[in-house]
Amino acid sequence: MKVHYLLKLSTFLLFYIPTLVFSQDQDSLQIVQAQWNKKEIKKGVIWNQGHFSNLFNSVQEINWVEIDLRKHHKHIHIAGDSTILKTTSKFAEENMALVAINASFFDMKNGGSVDYLKVDGKIINTGKQENSNVRANAVFSISDKKIRIEQPNKITVQESDAGSVMVAGPLLIDENEYVLLPKNAFNDNRHPRTAIAITGNNKLIFMVVDGRSNQANGMNLHELSKVFKWLGAKNAMNLDGGGSSTLYIRNATDNGVVNYPSDNKKFDHEGQRSVANIIYLK
Repeated sequence: MKVHYLLKLSTFLLFYIPTLVFSQDQDSLQIVQAQWNKKEIKKGVIWNQGHFSNLFNSVQEINWVEIDLRKHHKHIHIAGDSTILKTTSKFAEENMALVAINASFFDMKNGGSVDYLKVDGKIINTGKQENSNVRANAVFSISDKKIRIEQPNKITVQESDAGSVMVAGPLLIDENEYVLLPKNAFNDNRHPRTAIAITGNNKLIFMVVDGRSNQANGMNLHELSKVFKWLGAKNAMNLDGGGSSTLYIRNATDNGVVNYPSDNKKFDHEGQRSVANIIYLK
């Protein structure tokens, strides 16, 4: 019996592990060596688009904007409303944004973020403590000195001296290390995703991965974490995804939406969902 078990284990190690490693190597090479469709939006702001027919054994459509914070730190903002929901493009147009993504989780019935949100020194939402969002273990903050992605606590949220503070999550990468993600449907199943990261060379990444289509399968959060890591992320966090996932670039399309929001169940630029807040570059 023991010999039989050892033989099975040896077979597994011999065949499965090398195949798994090879597959991961191939995936990482696809991202690192991808011939991204690149467009300079302005100096220090690059839009990257890529379609992959076999990434993580799936079809993937990825759009991401890399923003050089050495040039544009002062131009990164958050916009949000405490009760009214608007599309990402509407929020972007109202704030004269050049680039924008949907941001934190929100109350679809009553509007507003379900987690703490402060914009330009004003608290927009405190979060519903009696029904706290278990995914919200990350904070994005904008201060005069630095833009950060880190773990939330009283010092980084309620007592933060940053003018704008947004709680969301889960946290994906923390100081170059993958964050252990609990096993659950939200983390493990593939969905459209919106996320942000800060790289080791001080670039801010806005990323949207499309999903719920045979032309774009979406990612689980383990896959999303790997993509960010391969792109050089030092810190990264997930934002509200699914039908909310939207990336806006002014004048890039008729409505500015460059990805394929899934809320209308069509693979086009029209399926935006109304959301509570955005992160944007002005």
